[in-house]
Amino acid sequence: MTAVPISQETYLPDTDSDVARLYDFLAAHEEAGRGTPELRYFLAGATPGEQVELPQETYRVLRQVIEAMHQGLAVTVVPQSKMLTSQQAADLLGVSRPTVIKLLDGGKIPFERTGTHRRILLRDVLAYRAQRRRDQYAALEAMAADTVEEGDPETVLEQLRTARRAVAARRRNRPQS
Repeated sequence: MTAVPISQETYLPDTDSDVARLYDFLAAHEEAGRGTPELRYFLAGATPGEQVELPQETYRVLRQVIEAMHQGLAVTVVPQSKMLTSQQAADLLGVSRPTVIKLLDGGKIPFERTGTHRRILLRDVLAYRAQRRRDQYAALEAMAADTVEEGDPETVLEQLRTARRAVAARRRNRPQS
C-alpha cells in the first residue's frame, strides 16, 4: 500500500450527486435505528467480501465531512499531534499565547515541561474548550433567566451598560504588572 502523505488538505464537494447519495444513505440508517443498540459501519473494498469495520470515531469524522460537503462547504483536514505547544493550544482555543500561559500556570489546563518549553496534551485542551463552552452557555442561560425575571427590557439594558462601564473602569484602574 502506498503511504498517503499527512498534510493539511482542503476538499471541495463534488458537483455530482455522490455526496448527496452518501448523505441520504447515512441519514436513513441513523433515523431507522434498525433495532440495534449500536450501529456499525464498514468500508468496502473492490472485491466481494472485502471490508473492514469503521471505528466509531472514524465514522463520526466521516459523518461530519459528509454533512459539510452536503451543505456545499469545503472541508479542511488538519492533522494534529497529540502533544501541543502553547502556541498550538492558543490557536486551537482562539486565544493568545500569553492567555494560554496564564491558564497553564493557573492550573486550568494540565501540562508538562520539556526543558523550558510547555507541552500540553490535545485531549486536555479539548476538555478545557468543552468546559469553557458549557460555562459560557450556563452564563448565557442565567442572563436570559435574569432578563425574563426583570421584565422591562430598558431597565435590563441600562443595568448591562452600567455593569460594562464598571468592568471597564476596574480594568483601567488596575495596576499594570
